[in-house]
Amino acid sequence: MLSEEDLQAIWLTIRLAGLVTILLLLIGTPVAWWLANTKSKWKGPLGAFISLPLVLPPTVLGFYLLLLFGPSGPVGELTRFLGIGHLPFTFWGLVLASVFYSLPFMVQPLQTSFEAIGEKPLEAAATLGASPLDTFFTVVVPLSFSGFAAASVLTFAHTVGEFGVVLMIGGNLPGITRVASVQLYDHVEAFEYPQAHRLAVCMLIFSFLVLLALYIRPNRINKT
Repeated sequence: MLSEEDLQAIWLTIRLAGLVTILLLLIGTPVAWWLANTKSKWKGPLGAFISLPLVLPPTVLGFYLLLLFGPSGPVGELTRFLGIGHLPFTFWGLVLASVFYSLPFMVQPLQTSFEAIGEKPLEAAATLGASPLDTFFTVVVPLSFSGFAAASVLTFAHTVGEFGVVLMIGGNLPGITRVASVQLYDHVEAFEYPQAHRLAVCMLIFSFLVLLALYIRPNRINKT
């Protein structure tokens, strides 16, 4: 059986991953749409910047986010000025850091999905008098449903599995910033291998089910 602390860490992880996924759907969708359609010279640099978390060690990203969010950082000074307080070692600090770290897992699948639509459906909608906003919600979103599903699932799963960034930004505060990956690390560090094994099995099963859903869903869509 999982301990109360394990369940608390799992619930906190689900809250974090769910909120990050929703925020990135709102942020990543227009960014992916712009990247899929723009011919601007900034497309390459912005795409490279968004993809940095894919190759950058999480501790490096976490370190610079810690400096950015800290009392002497620009974001830290802004939050202090607004009366919000400091973001490091808080749940909302974890949320903001996770948004940065999981951004490519939302943007890249959506960008690929948008690029696959082509111009003909958009031109057909325009000839029928649809506005760009109507075209997006009535044409682009339905045609890109599989892309939205894959991006959401990957973002959620990636946020669940975070360790380096959340440890650097959130530390290890029970009920506040101690997510499942950090709780597992604590079990191993304390030589609590049975507890670590139970928690690790839960995360392993979750990861497998996520990948299974991603591999099965396209087949269902193609059959329909």
